[in-house]
Amino acid sequence: MLPRTHYNIPKLLTLGLVFHYIYITTPFDCYFTNEVVHGMKSYNVGHAESKRLVLIVGDGLRADLLFNENAFPTIPNAPKVVAPYLKSIAETRGAFGISHARVPTESRPGHVAIIGGMYEDISTVTKGWEINPVDFDSLFNRSSHTFTFGSPDILPMFADGATPGKVKTWCYNKANLDYTKDAKFLDTWVLARLKELFQNATSDAELDAQLRSNKVILFLHLIGLDNTGHSYRPHSREYMDNIQVVDGIVREAENLINEFYNDQNTSFVFTADHGMSAIGNHGDGDPDNTRTPLIAWGRGIRGPLPDSTPSSHDSYSKSWGLGKLLRRDVEQADLAALMASLIGIDWPVNSVGVLPDVDPTQPGYLFPGLGEESLARLAFVNAKVITQQYTAKHELKKARVFNYKPFVALEGADATKNQPYRLANLTNIENFIQAEDWRAARLASAELIRMGLDGLHYLQTYDRLLIRGIVTFAYLGWAVYVSLYVLRPLDFAERQEAPRTVYVHVTAMITLIGFWIIFTLQHAPSMFYVYIAFPCYFWHQILLQAMAGLYVPHHISFLNLLVSVCMALVATEAMMIAYTHRFIWSICFICVGFVWPATWPHLILKQHFLLASVWGFLCLSAAVFPILPVQRSESLPAILMGGFLILACGGVSAIWILNDVERVKGKKSRQTLASLFNIQAALMVSIMIITASSVRNLQGKRGLPFPNQVLGWIVPVVSSVLAFASRVSHHTPFSVFLAYFLGFGPWFVILSISVEGLFYVAYSSVLVIWVVVESTVRLGRLPSAASVTEESKVYLFQPDDLRMALFFLFFVQVGFFGAGNVPSISSFYLEPVYRLITIYSPFSVAGLIIFKVVAPYIMLAMASALLNHFLSFPPCSILVISLMLSNGMTIALFFDVHDTGSWLTIGQSIMSFCIMSYLLLWSTGICAIGEYLMSGAIVRTSVKKA
Repeated sequence: MLPRTHYNIPKLLTLGLVFHYIYITTPFDCYFTNEVVHGMKSYNVGHAESKRLVLIVGDGLRADLLFNENAFPTIPNAPKVVAPYLKSIAETRGAFGISHARVPTESRPGHVAIIGGMYEDISTVTKGWEINPVDFDSLFNRSSHTFTFGSPDILPMFADGATPGKVKTWCYNKANLDYTKDAKFLDTWVLARLKELFQNATSDAELDAQLRSNKVILFLHLIGLDNTGHSYRPHSREYMDNIQVVDGIVREAENLINEFYNDQNTSFVFTADHGMSAIGNHGDGDPDNTRTPLIAWGRGIRGPLPDSTPSSHDSYSKSWGLGKLLRRDVEQADLAALMASLIGIDWPVNSVGVLPDVDPTQPGYLFPGLGEESLARLAFVNAKVITQQYTAKHELKKARVFNYKPFVALEGADATKNQPYRLANLTNIENFIQAEDWRAARLASAELIRMGLDGLHYLQTYDRLLIRGIVTFAYLGWAVYVSLYVLRPLDFAERQEAPRTVYVHVTAMITLIGFWIIFTLQHAPSMFYVYIAFPCYFWHQILLQAMAGLYVPHHISFLNLLVSVCMALVATEAMMIAYTHRFIWSICFICVGFVWPATWPHLILKQHFLLASVWGFLCLSAAVFPILPVQRSESLPAILMGGFLILACGGVSAIWILNDVERVKGKKSRQTLASLFNIQAALMVSIMIITASSVRNLQGKRGLPFPNQVLGWIVPVVSSVLAFASRVSHHTPFSVFLAYFLGFGPWFVILSISVEGLFYVAYSSVLVIWVVVESTVRLGRLPSAASVTEESKVYLFQPDDLRMALFFLFFVQVGFFGAGNVPSISSFYLEPVYRLITIYSPFSVAGLIIFKVVAPYIMLAMASALLNHFLSFPPCSILVISLMLSNGMTIALFFDVHDTGSWLTIGQSIMSFCIMSYLLLWSTGICAIGEYLMSGAIVRTSVKKA
């Protein structure tokens, strides 16, 4: 009778799922928390440069494709200048440059920055899509009246947060956001509503009075480019045509406005919320996503200026044909400050934008009526807005935090004025203005703004050291805690209870409650209470077992263990590097396929040379995929080739598997499974026909036929359900694997853009042979007498299990990266999704993309369950060891998250951590599912259950 184990694997996996799910949010609390404060005083300069402002946003417009000469060289008869009207404004009567967006480069955060002057928390993009999850001030709320036209995904959030009745919206129906139709209609619709507004004003005295009042804003949101870029990619003829439509709309809108008002008192700002990557996506820090065009003209805006020395242009703008003129770049939030200055409204109190004209050492965008005095006073307003934000957050932090350390640059005492530097600096600026020393006032304001922004960043990251400490202790604690489930010392210890464990309980409880009390007094975020609970629990359990007396099983060789640990460190470091250098995955495949077999015992290698050769060939085949170009075009032949290969591999495998089923389960089971495989094969052929038809229709701009859309859903769902619904009693382990391989095959046809189906075949084949190879090598190494000993029925950790877990961890990672994905939310192609969903639905689209990414892990879960079975391991044993190894990668990626530098680097660092965490989270859940799905098809030997 085997002794009862002290280690509950389901409990461990459940705890691991919860732990990793919750800790995914820690980088945002550590690096990107941006609390919105309220109750601050608003400021304005007291006069306006113009009566009204027209803001036009070309959603998803790249700066280079607007400004470049010959921007579309691959398109026959493409014009040299694709937007002649906007280009002529930049050349003859306006100011231009790049407005640099920040991560996440999505529509809502971009518009919040442009109109509110603030940057959302990066994490808030997951908390809603259209309506902003936090209240914030905006230009629209500070205007006398705002008239907005455009997308229902953007306009309502500004109307909901403003004074009732101040912001009027005209939105088209969401059903019009159809990616398979011509999106230019959405932009021409906006122009038509603007014409109607002015026409209605001729017969509506109240509307006419509102339009003609001061401090009015007209907002035209043109989303056609975004939809077109997603559907056809930005270098397509369709995108080029849409830019031309936008250019025409700008021209007509300006003519309409000038004709209606006839007073030359209107300021115009044209920009974009984000750009578009080469494959038609956005969201990350790719420079093509963060660089958006900016053109300003009209009342209060300076005209073009000669280029500066050194030149304001770089290689990016060399092909614009504007090299003789000054290019003035801004940050996206700076636009709110610029627009507030133009019409003389109160600046949004949450704005962190810096007016381009604050710095007297370089030209800005304004042509002020009062000259230098206006610029000095505007700079002073800018300094007060940002300083007041800092002050509000400083006082809040000071009131909450024990032993608060203020930001010395602003809170240090000025010896001459006996007040903090921030107040002394404000007084100095005011004195400069009274003395009419405009340049000194602007310089002092610029310096105070810089310190104010530094102070806001200091407060934003004030809890960074605390969170880093909690995260480090939590992940280290998790790693040690999981190692206990691997080594299981309590099952071998002589004593199970220690006499002074009460001290461990009391210490853990005092630590937890102490932190909770501190968090309560400091009004810490609610997640802090949850974060601290995990390390307290992990180390509490570790210390309890340490006091009971840890035991290292005698069969473990210290030298072998040391070698295995060193190998694990090298391998995990290589996998971390592979997040940004994809070829490392291919090198790993080669090492796994050829270097590892060279270490097998000579007899094993000689007896199973054919198996080793097949293993090497499959690993070499899989090694091709990580080094393929990430940017791909839709290729129907490659998609269909993947489908044919799935059918071919399934057919060849079915011949051997059905013979094995007949031998083990009987003829009836063979017939039942043969019918199942034939139906799944027929569904594969059906989905290939449907996909081919859908691709041709979408490429031909004929839209997605409704029968194709319906069948595109039905066929893959039925194929997958058949795999789950098939009776377990007829299955052998490998027939289950084949059923799910064919069951999920249709998804890799309908959702593929190119070679994903081929990767699915290679990945699944490697996993199956991995199970066979590991079983052959491991069982061949064990002494023949061990099979009859009682000890063989109890799982005993071996140093080589670390290597096996590393392989599993490698397959977890390569299952994501091998299909062409990179650590970026812009690496996923949207074209396949349009074969199933045509109406704009971001969460549905994201759901399908995520499903496509994680589907291969069904195969990994099956392989893991099979391997545990063949090696007589307890369920999920390999997963448990890999969880222990993966924490080093997770901690390293957490500390590698950047909040400074280029937004490309920042975005990639965030995504690398999130992808690693989500892959572990998904693998934990899916392996438990794999054990369940395989449980009826495998009969376990008598092993010690964990």
